[in-house]
Amino acid sequence: MKRTQIQLPDRLFTAAHNLAAAKEISLAELVRRGLEYMLTVTPGQQTEEGEWALPPARDLQSSSPFSAEGWREQIHMEHLKVAEERVGYSGGDGA
Repeated sequence: MKRTQIQLPDRLFTAAHNLAAAKEISLAELVRRGLEYMLTVTPGQQTEEGEWALPPARDLQSSSPFSAEGWREQIHMEHLKVAEERVGYSGGDGA
């Protein structure tokens, strides 16, 4: 594992520190998860698994996926789950 330093604006550091505390993980773990997530969802980036490829199509099971209340949160949580599975997270915060 490599050790590095980064510079963050005060506002970003405070928000990240608060989020890490709320999830009961270290700031370093939060940064690692964020970087791994960005690498899995950014087209054109190579990972240890090889070239980036389109994710499989999802069955939306509805003519209008945006009609259900809370659709934004549902899509976001599904996307996070897929990204975490690709990275291999087992969840360090009990999630």
